[in-house]
Amino acid sequence: MNEQNAFDNAEHNPPVTSYIHDSAKEISDLRSSYEKELGKHTDMMQQYANRGSDPKRKSANSMRVMLAAFLVGAVVIGGFSYAADRQNWFGVEGKAIMNSHINVAGSSSLQDPGLTSAVIGDKSIASVYDTASPAVVKIENYATVNSQMNPNTRNLFGGDRSEGQRQQQSNGQIELVGSGSGFIFKDDGYILTNEHVIAGAAEVKVTVEGYDEPLTAKVVGSDPSLDLAVLKVENPENKAFHSLTLGQSDATNIGDWVIAIGNPYGFDHTITMGVLSAKDRPITIADEEGDHKYEHLLQTDASINPGNSGGPLLNEKGEVIGINTAVNAEAQGIGFAIPTTTIVDALGELMPASL
Repeated sequence: MNEQNAFDNAEHNPPVTSYIHDSAKEISDLRSSYEKELGKHTDMMQQYANRGSDPKRKSANSMRVMLAAFLVGAVVIGGFSYAADRQNWFGVEGKAIMNSHINVAGSSSLQDPGLTSAVIGDKSIASVYDTASPAVVKIENYATVNSQMNPNTRNLFGGDRSEGQRQQQSNGQIELVGSGSGFIFKDDGYILTNEHVIAGAAEVKVTVEGYDEPLTAKVVGSDPSLDLAVLKVENPENKAFHSLTLGQSDATNIGDWVIAIGNPYGFDHTITMGVLSAKDRPITIADEEGDHKYEHLLQTDASINPGNSGGPLLNEKGEVIGINTAVNAEAQGIGFAIPTTTIVDALGELMPASL
């Protein structure tokens, strides 16, 4: 029994190995020598402190102690400054050197200390948001109580079902049962979203930035196996909508910056940012109808919350590389998106052949 417990503990608690850069050893040795030197001076100061009880001697000893402490401190600080400089921790004017793709616009100028917008690639995050945000829409699912989805189905999905989880009267009346996000990808009003956002809907309402009233949408096509849906709205002003470009998810590398825009918990047009954590992730979601497996998903640590479902995941150019579809409710920083490679292949089935 003890051997089995030891085996189980070893299996679940593997030994932890810490790794450091070789360059840190030099600083570690330097720190050790300083500490030894500091110990010597500490002993010496203690001896001074223990000499006699004469007030004048004590005063002189105190001055010696203070001087010794100052010198030791100066040596320690100077030594660490020297080590830091050798390790190139600091650059010109004492500014930390950071190897990162995130820069601050105008940070190369020492004459402008004001706050500026962070940038990714050739565009600032603010400019990507300003361009993409008008094309991101809020989608509301109105259904009868009989067609309402099981709220337990969406523990992993990012759909906001707080309204739908209320107790409703069984009178067949159409009521709001959930909401999510989507985005316009064709300027004549075609919208991409998740199938689970509009599943079972008797009516779908879409809120577009710049319009006072929600627009009624038509479900053009949907595929539960891929969790994709295409909607269509008509512009009451007979103008073109703002739209987003579908980019190439295959061209996005793990570690690249990504941006998510959506309507989490009803907070319209919320932007979050992270990196592409992994590709080709499979996840399985279980509900009363069985297990549903989704494959080839993008994984990101950009914050995806209930209500983000159907919203775009953008690259640094502002192109859509995925549709935010799921989040692990029991973890932080683990979200999933359907890649555009899957979306583009599915559009042929989801949209009319004439388009």
